[in-house]
Order: sequence, then structure tokens, then C-alpha cells
Amino acid sequence: MESRDQPGMPESGPGSGQEPGVEYTWGGFQPPPATPPAAGPPPPGAATRAVAAGLLNLSGLGLGHVLVGNWRRAAVSWGVTAVFLFVALPADPDGVPAALVAVCLLLLVLAAADAARIAWRADTLRWVRPVLAGALGLLLLAVPVAGTFAYGSARDEAVEQELLGRLKEGDDLVAKAAKSPFALSKADYGHALTLYRELGEDHPGSRAAALVPEHLEAYYAAVATPYSAKRHCEAIDPLTYLRTLPRTVDRKLLGDLAGYPDTPLAESLYGCGVSRLGGTGTGTGGEELGTLLRTFPESSQAGQVGPAVSATIRRQVAGLKGAEPCAVTEQLRGTRTLVAELPETSVPTLERQAEAGVRDGVFACGVDEFKDKEFTEARTTLTDFADTYKDDGRRQQARNIAIAAEIAEDRPAAGKRLPPSGRPGGARMELVISNDAPNDVEVLYTGPVTGTVRLKACGGCERYSSEAAGAARACKASGTSYPKAKLRLPAGEYHFLYKRGSDATTAVDNYTSGSKVAPGYTYTSCTYVVERDEFGLDLPTLPDLLKPASAS
Repeated sequence: MESRDQPGMPESGPGSGQEPGVEYTWGGFQPPPATPPAAGPPPPGAATRAVAAGLLNLSGLGLGHVLVGNWRRAAVSWGVTAVFLFVALPADPDGVPAALVAVCLLLLVLAAADAARIAWRADTLRWVRPVLAGALGLLLLAVPVAGTFAYGSARDEAVEQELLGRLKEGDDLVAKAAKSPFALSKADYGHALTLYRELGEDHPGSRAAALVPEHLEAYYAAVATPYSAKRHCEAIDPLTYLRTLPRTVDRKLLGDLAGYPDTPLAESLYGCGVSRLGGTGTGTGGEELGTLLRTFPESSQAGQVGPAVSATIRRQVAGLKGAEPCAVTEQLRGTRTLVAELPETSVPTLERQAEAGVRDGVFACGVDEFKDKEFTEARTTLTDFADTYKDDGRRQQARNIAIAAEIAEDRPAAGKRLPPSGRPGGARMELVISNDAPNDVEVLYTGPVTGTVRLKACGGCERYSSEAAGAARACKASGTSYPKAKLRLPAGEYHFLYKRGSDATTAVDNYTSGSKVAPGYTYTSCTYVVERDEFGLDLPTLPDLLKPASAS
């Protein structure tokens, strides 16, 4: 303790424990009064002291209340600061809730005002250096200000780390998606792209955003993995997807990547389409090549489509001479379907070439079916050929083979060899066929020549009760005009099929037979029908078929 005289100070009263005329201080400061001073004008220097106490409390350290001796209120300031720091630290991207900041600022202002109020009325609080205390308060204001800047910097770093975390999340999705087919991983690729786009477009100044272009390159490379591996058909969907990205992602962010997919996609469409040429079903390559011609008509790959398809058609047509012309014909039909899917203006001559190939294939297939004894199939194939290609020079030969095939269905000997494609020369023998039956009859024949002739029903003719009756009386009734057909046939072995018509009261069967035509004779034949047998059939009969009528 030290004592000194303080002139002008009131003397202490009796029993105060202090010597009269002597003022006791602690550390150069007077202790605060036990009770607030009586109302009245503030003591000298009150304003300076109040400002100093308020500034000291604005730091959040409660020093203003400490200097006025109010420890309880100082503890409140410390508590508010501690709660604020507990909530704010460590810094995170979301920062401190604005409501908490507002409450803390309000409490600091109230605490500063409270300290200033106490210092204003404390007339015994005579500081030796109140200006120094005020300067200290101003200096201590740097603590919250510096803390605010430090916290902002930490929060910015937290934001950067969160953005880098999003970038890594996108990279992980891309790495996962690259291990699966595109159809299964498209959703992961889409999510990763969303992360990259948000980083680049919503946080352009961040470190993560600066890395986005580099990571987008890796993204494009991952999606285009099938193309890099030359799996062209598999690469079409992912490359088409990449080509659509400039619609949703800023082109400035994509840079040169925006136009990257065009060339790889054109190559993949061409490579896939060409690899499927000659196939059957849906995978003929038409969809891919058609897309190429419509999407990239000026590309070098589009210019190669026509020659590639044309070469395929030529190769297939050459294959018709092999062992499986029917299978090759199906390939040609697939190629024709492919050509129909292509823009006509791009490949104007391919349609005619493909159609001609199919025409050749149908004929070759029918001939091969006949040679393989598949007579029903051959008849159908070549009948369709003759009905479809009416201007084809092979139409009559197709009809002849179809006729021989139909006869061979019932009489296999008729299918031992193909009907001749030309008409033989030499002498011809006359065959007259008469119809003694109440039904129309069509006669099909094959041998050195092949053909068909139709005879009308015989008016007034009836079915015979027995074979013997028919043999004795057929075509011999005087005064009856039997429908006749006259054929002139080269010599050789012939096979016949008699196809009977039917009406509401009659059902008849077909009949086949064979005979030889020898040079120097004319021949006659009479066809008639006997009554139904126990199985319900009217049986056509040809007694002494091609019986020589006379010698030339």
C-alpha cells in the first residue's frame, strides 16, 4: 500500500479506518464505490472513462466490466464469447448462423453500453491514464476484427475442401461407371456430369472449378472407352450421349470437347454398320449406316457407305453359286431391307442392285430346292418368282420347274432332273387328250418339254360304275363331242399329273402316270372317272395312257 496526499479530496469521516486527508489507491486506480453515486452531474472526465470502458467491452473479453470492478457481468461477456467460439469453431462451409451472430453482436453492444454507463457514474473511478485505456480498447477491437478475417479465410478453405470433395465424388462415379456397360452406368455418368457442371458454372473461382476441364477430359475418355477399344457397335450409344452434352453444359466449360464426339461417332456408325452387312433379321447395319448418312452426310465415312454396300451385294450374288443359295438369298433380302433404310439420295443405285440380287437369289433357291428333292418348297418358290418378276427372261423356266416339282410331289421320278431350259429340235409326235368326265381337268406334263393344258368338263358325260365299264366305253359314245387338247411332243420319257376340278356334288382325286413317246407315232389318251370307292374317292383313270393311235 502506498499513500499520498490528494489535495481537494474530501476527508474521511470518523471510523472509516482511513486517516483523514489521505486517499488509498490500488495499483494506481481507485476502487469502485460500494454504491452508485448520488444522482447529479457526472464527475469530471466521465465521458472519457465511459468511452474507454465501452471500447474495452466491445472486444468480447469483458475488460470494461473488469475495470469497473463488475466481475459478474464480465463473466457474462466471457460466457457469450465462449458459446460463440464453441459454435463457430472449427470453421465449416455453412459458417455461423446469422441469428447467433446478431444475438452475440447485440449482447456485446449491450455489455459495452453497460460498462460505459457504470464508468460514467463512478465518480471515485479516477484513472491515471483513461486515454490510455481507451487506446487499449481500440487496440483490442483488432481481436474480433482479425478473428473475423481469420474465420472467413478458414471458412473459405472449408468451402474449397467441400468443393474438392464433390470433384472427387464425381471422379469416383466415373471410375465406377467405366466398369459397366453404358446402358447400366448412364445414371452414374449423369450424376458425375451434374457435379462437374455445378462446380464449373456455380463456383467459377474455386480451385475445384479450375480442375473441372481436366476432369471432363477424363470423363469423356471414360464414356468413350468402347470406341477406344474399337468396339464400334457398343460405342454408338455413349458417343451419341456425349454429342448431346453441349445442350446442357456451357460450351465454354467443355471447350474443344464439345465437338469431339462427331468424328468417333461417324467412325463407329460406319464400322458397326459395315460389320453387320450381310446379316439377317434386325442386325443388318441399315440403322447405323442410315444414321451416318443422315447425321454426317459430308463425312468421309458417309462417302464409303455406297461402295461398301455394293461390294456386299456382289459378294452375296456370287455366293448364289455355292451350296446354300437359299441362305444367301435371305442375306440378300436383309441387304435389300438395309438399302431401303438408307436415304435414297445418298445411294441412288443400290436399290436396283439389291433388288436384282434378290431376284437372282429367289431363282437360284428354287432350283436348289428342286435338286434337293424339296419339291413342295421348290414349287412355291418358283411360282412366286414367276408371279413376281413377269419381265424376267427366266420366268418360263421357273414355271416349268414349278410344274415338274408339282408332278414330282406325287411322282418322284418326275424330279430326277431339271426340265430343259431350251426347246429341243427334231420331230414332234402328236398327242390328243380327250376328257370323258363331268369335271374340268388340267394336265401337267414334264419330260423333254414341260407344260400344262386344260380341258373343260364333258357335258352329258358321267362317272362309270367300275373300272371295266370305263375301259370299255370311255371316249367311245357316238355323237358325243369330247373336249380335246392336242400336244406335239418330242420323243422321250414323260410324266403326267391330271388335276381334276370339283363342284358341289363331286370330289375327285388327282392322278399321275408316266409313258414314253416314241418317234413316228401319234398318240391318244382318254381320261374318265369311276364311281367312288369305299374310301369316298372318285378315281380318275387313264386306260392305255398314250396309246399309239397310228404310225406316221
